[in-house]
Amino acid sequence: MSNEGGSAWVFGENIDTDQLAPGGTLKSGIEVIASHCLGALSPDFAQRVRPGDFVVGGRNFGIGSSREQAAQALCHLGVEAVIAPSFSGIFYRNALNFGLLALVCPYAGSISQGDQLSVNPEKGSVQNLTRDETYSCDTVPSHLMEIVSAGGLVPYLEANRR
Repeated sequence: MSNEGGSAWVFGENIDTDQLAPGGTLKSGIEVIASHCLGALSPDFAQRVRPGDFVVGGRNFGIGSSREQAAQALCHLGVEAVIAPSFSGIFYRNALNFGLLALVCPYAGSISQGDQLSVNPEKGSVQNLTRDETYSCDTVPSHLMEIVSAGGLVPYLEANRR
């Protein structure tokens, strides 16, 4: 995954799908939805986040409705991975199905806004390049990494059709 590092965008606990994909935007295309992603918490997030950056949350990241646009918006913005101590089960599945890496990391609270990070999901580590620290996280099984690497479940299935 990320060897060069990306910036951490740190948010708190209980980030819900309405903060990721606001309800008033859901009838629009993903470009509009993504432009409002996390805007209630960080008004300039969607304009300033860069491909390869990381979203770091607290417990229960992605709670709320099952809207898949929450994961899609982060993918559209180029977020490398979401790192949090725990995820809503539906958000976690949606993230992987859209090719967004979701890393369960009990030490996510040690990461500060702007820290440069690199991840190794197969080995279960998040490296904080700014602090020269490494945090353990849950490993991501190889079959799920294949889906993420393919850009999501649909591209994975299309590439592996017989």
